[in-house]
Amino acid sequence: MADVTQILSAMERGEPQAAEQLLPLVYDELRRLAAAKLAGEAPGHTLEPTALVHEAYLRLVPAKPQAAGFANRGHFFAAAAEAMRRILVENARRKKRLKRGGNLERAELLQPEAPAETPPEDLLALDEALNQLAEEDPVKAELVKLRFFAGLTSEEAADCLGVSRATAARYWTYARAWLYARLRPG
Repeated sequence: MADVTQILSAMERGEPQAAEQLLPLVYDELRRLAAAKLAGEAPGHTLEPTALVHEAYLRLVPAKPQAAGFANRGHFFAAAAEAMRRILVENARRKKRLKRGGNLERAELLQPEAPAETPPEDLLALDEALNQLAEEDPVKAELVKLRFFAGLTSEEAADCLGVSRATAARYWTYARAWLYARLRPG
């Protein structure tokens, strides 16, 4: 079976079968990443890992796959992390709308108490802070996206960004502190 980077190159050259070969190679990893990201959500969450992967893939690989233009595997997974982030933020915004209940909390019937769901406003505040961090330091913001939204480990994120693991650890420490300072109450 071909390497992901080779298939991405074939897609860029316009080979029609390349897009069909890509999904089976990356699906399991994307599904694992989506499941890890959604594991912290409440059981009644409406977005499932499979739906998140499919939506992200549809955004990543357009009708004309050669237009996608991914340089390598790391670039593809960075784009997947960004796509998953945007989908989750859009979902949080949609839930926050008055049409969808606004600030009302969903109550499950005949179920034992479930862990608290992350409020949509927290995800929106994180998105805003992450955009500010991206203006200041895009690499650190990209690391947060890969770790938080795609669920990559520190080592996987370092590989995707092309930095050493020690550098990724330093960036992660800085980014967490930076985001904490922006997101803490008061």
